[in-house]
Amino acid sequence: MSIALLRHEFQEEMDKTRKILSSIPEDKLGWKPHDKSSALGKLAMHIGNNPIWVGAILGGTEFDFNNRLPTPPAPDSKSIILEHFERKVAEATKALEAADDAALDEIWTCKQGEVVYFNVPRGAAVRNFSISHLIHHRGQLSVYLRLLDIPVHGMYGQSADGI
Repeated sequence: MSIALLRHEFQEEMDKTRKILSSIPEDKLGWKPHDKSSALGKLAMHIGNNPIWVGAILGGTEFDFNNRLPTPPAPDSKSIILEHFERKVAEATKALEAADDAALDEIWTCKQGEVVYFNVPRGAAVRNFSISHLIHHRGQLSVYLRLLDIPVHGMYGQSADGI
């Protein structure tokens, strides 16, 4: 994997994510499709915070879940979600710009205390733990929007809503 390819993939997915976050209804931030589901605003903020993983992965050799990353509070407005997302994307972009191909090959460990979950090259960790993770939750958010009858943006072409 090359850093140039990873930078491109990251920016493409952030552009798509920006579209879906921009379409969330501000008056439904507390809405949940099921008791076990996250509220729409909390899910959107989780998505908006996800780029934090890029810097965490590229900035160190391991992550221990006993030392959690900062979790933003539940938002009370769409603008808070979008502003937070843009800050995290800018930080992640800066970390990607500072990295090179060799950095992507270095092994990164995800663990909790003495329990090691996985050891993978940093490039794979950025792709899987950040980008794919974000795409997964973005898919959940698109279902929330569909259930609320909010037009859903297509991510890889037009959606059923023609956007």
